[in-house]
Amino acid sequence: MKDAYRVVPGLAELGDGRISYAERSMPLLSALGARFLVERPFEGLTIAACLHVTAETAVLVRALRSGGALVRLAASNPLSTQDDIAAALAAGDGVEVFAKAGVDRDTYYEHIALALAPDGTAADGGGPDLVIDDGGDLMSTLHTLARPAVLERVLGGCEGTTTGVLRLRRMAADGTLAFPVIAASDTPVTRLVDNRHGTAQSVIDGLLRASGVLLAGKTVVVAGFGACGVGIAESARALGARVVITEVDPVRALDAVLRGFLVLPLADAAPIGEVFITATGSADVITGEHLAVMRDGAILANAGHFDVEIDVRALAALAVAVQSDVRPHADAYELPDGRCLLLLAEGRVVNLVAANGHPPEVMDLAFGIEALTLARLAGQADRLPVAVHPVPSDIDAEAARMVLAALGTRTDSLTPAQRSYLASWRLGS
Repeated sequence: MKDAYRVVPGLAELGDGRISYAERSMPLLSALGARFLVERPFEGLTIAACLHVTAETAVLVRALRSGGALVRLAASNPLSTQDDIAAALAAGDGVEVFAKAGVDRDTYYEHIALALAPDGTAADGGGPDLVIDDGGDLMSTLHTLARPAVLERVLGGCEGTTTGVLRLRRMAADGTLAFPVIAASDTPVTRLVDNRHGTAQSVIDGLLRASGVLLAGKTVVVAGFGACGVGIAESARALGARVVITEVDPVRALDAVLRGFLVLPLADAAPIGEVFITATGSADVITGEHLAVMRDGAILANAGHFDVEIDVRALAALAVAVQSDVRPHADAYELPDGRCLLLLAEGRVVNLVAANGHPPEVMDLAFGIEALTLARLAGQADRLPVAVHPVPSDIDAEAARMVLAALGTRTDSLTPAQRSYLASWRLGS
């Protein structure tokens, strides 16, 4: 699609500038790019990727290119695609981009199929050696389209979202998964930096940009108290909001209570909430039943991966009129009794549609872990068993150490006596 981006003069140059700006805040990927240039772990390999086409993703793609990979990139969300970034990547050698902002659902899946095999579907050959996904659509499409011989070629893949990992684990459970996948979203570093801090900051950023609301004094309902929900709830409370948590998991609900949050069923929270943020990774979290009892002016935002947590169809069916773009990425739904509900980002991921997603520092760690994991998969003499695997602990620790070093932060080390003490069960040894 190189020619598709040449119709706007200067588009690639604009993207290059934004990529360079992001790269300055991404020391891990910068260091890995330099290392890969020497080690060439991906020499002769094709990596198919389905990711948000942002400046931070471009830094990852260029690091993989430094390692010798041919990278085929499709967008994991057309509403987050930045055409100047796509143009900058497409202008370089060894990168094929199949993404454009705002395309429809059919074109979105066409782009994924092209990333898997530009000369047709993966059923016609030319499939990837490694895959990296954000939400599971690329891997699902690959398993749907590809011949067994194409799937056998895949050494392995990475999935960067909790939602995508859940889909892949279901595929593994029913025997559909054809190659090993690393759950890159499920590491201590990722849960801390990406899920908690990155999601919290970017979701609140998107919410405020799209709605313009003052959170102080508002009742904010956060559906889901996993790693993402915790960060969102803490950030909303820090801005002065009264935060209510809804949960289905008793352990997470207890965690919320012990942190001082009010926990209610969503049916009880719906009439009192003023801002609703879904962060569950599930479907039909806010339904027509909840929408029917919400107060006038309630704001609806989704922080989960797909646009299924808020039942947008039910909202449209309830409404007698819809005012689109009353603010950027905000639509007002007028109900028969005169109430109005404000839906942000069409129910899609608010931090990527209405804001710029995670800050570069957050994506540096998340993508750095994925780059290290892909290099490990590429270099293994024997394949991992077909399953969804955790990120090796040494990769998680290596990524954290490299970032700390870049920040000039030093840590203590265990002494030999401390190591001996911790390794023994005998008292006084």
